[in-house]
Amino acid sequence: MKPRTLKDISILAGALFLFAACGAPAEEAAAPEAASAPAAGQSAVVDETSKPTVVGIAVKSPDHKTLVAAVLHVKYEDVLSNAGPFTVFAPTDAAFNALPAGTLDELLKPENKEKLQDILEYHVAVGVFQPDKMSNGRKLNMANLKDTQFAVGEDGAVTINGAKVLGVAEAANGIVVVIDKVLLPPQ
Repeated sequence: MKPRTLKDISILAGALFLFAACGAPAEEAAAPEAASAPAAGQSAVVDETSKPTVVGIAVKSPDHKTLVAAVLHVKYEDVLSNAGPFTVFAPTDAAFNALPAGTLDELLKPENKEKLQDILEYHVAVGVFQPDKMSNGRKLNMANLKDTQFAVGEDGAVTINGAKVLGVAEAANGIVVVIDKVLLPPQ
């Protein structure tokens, strides 16, 4: 066998490269078809080791089934599963039940999707805003570009637009602030 020259080695390497690039197995060749199918969004990512997102916290809460249903109805679960950070003011199921009879059913109708989106966006602020750090009268601009206002009682209880803050849960992409009323945006 005669010694190989640099030219022979580069030709051999080029041939191997072309062979490797063109000789993909059938499973890999079929990948572009699979890629054209719509994929689930960020909310479908399963991560059992990190803190849950604001959506993950709401989904696991037994007191936020109505909020989760509304978020899913308008397809905001992926938006709220992204990096954020977000502060989500999360009304309990009891808060939704306190709305006038038929209100929720009316909001879930397809023709009222934009109104429900506006209400849900009025519960989200971009950034992390700890309620115990809010001062009396502080305004906070929400995702729908309308303002809310905090009040701090003499007892230290914090409210936002009259909704009492019941608790706070830290999330991977912000915080969830549990409140006892549904925030309705000004018209």
